[in-house]
Amino acid sequence: MASNMNYVRRGAGKPLLLIHGLGGSWREWGTILDDLAAEREVIAVDLPGFGATPPLPGEVSIRTLSDAVTEFLAANELTGIDAVGSSMGARLVLELARRGGVLGAVVSLDPGGFWRGWERHAFYASVYASVRLVRLLQPVMPFITGNAVGRTLLFPQFSAHPWKLSPEVTLEEMRSFAASPSFDELLHQLAYGEAQQGAPLNSVQHPLVIGWGRRDRVCFPSQAYRALKLFPDARLHWFEHSGHFPQWDVPREAARLILDSTNGIEAPKQ
Repeated sequence: MASNMNYVRRGAGKPLLLIHGLGGSWREWGTILDDLAAEREVIAVDLPGFGATPPLPGEVSIRTLSDAVTEFLAANELTGIDAVGSSMGARLVLELARRGGVLGAVVSLDPGGFWRGWERHAFYASVYASVRLVRLLQPVMPFITGNAVGRTLLFPQFSAHPWKLSPEVTLEEMRSFAASPSFDELLHQLAYGEAQQGAPLNSVQHPLVIGWGRRDRVCFPSQAYRALKLFPDARLHWFEHSGHFPQWDVPREAARLILDSTNGIEAPKQ
């Protein structure tokens, strides 16, 4: 059941939910988990079909995963929790913010779902090719992620400076990518399934911040403005020196944005 999702709990204070991206797990947040837990009680989940959580029966989509997170929060008396999502998880927290009554303050880091035309096909084809390469390279993945040259060759799509990435975090993510039973279906749903709906002005009652890497090669920066049109209550933060995962490329800046935005310190519009 969705209420039995695997998760880790760290720190103390007001709870903060972390939702990983496509193929990831709670370990995706390893670069900033301690910084967040220094000020908040952090709850980082494995979504159904990822990490150590069994897959959902039937369709795997933003809609069904949003339903699963809603069920998990209700079962654990966490409804109204502040939340942060990355990539696919960033789109998921936007969907939950749109629904209302599920989350408190929300930070959405480089959300998918705002592509048009050829961008949709480019997203699907590039990520499809990437995951198949990752699966083939599993026997040598510790060697690849363990050195700067290997990371530079493997992660240029996802990072502005892949040689600086954490060997431990990237290895765990590549293992999670390869092992996920829900990856392929969710990838197709993200690219060609139901389009993301928006939330009219003044309908989102809690702070909503969308963060975007200027060097994102997965969800191109121009898509940020489309996200703002669908979510006009949101404020936009640009990560000037980041690719698709700000928590990897600029961890201190990402952690500060998350903590400030969910602690009621308003982020200026950019």
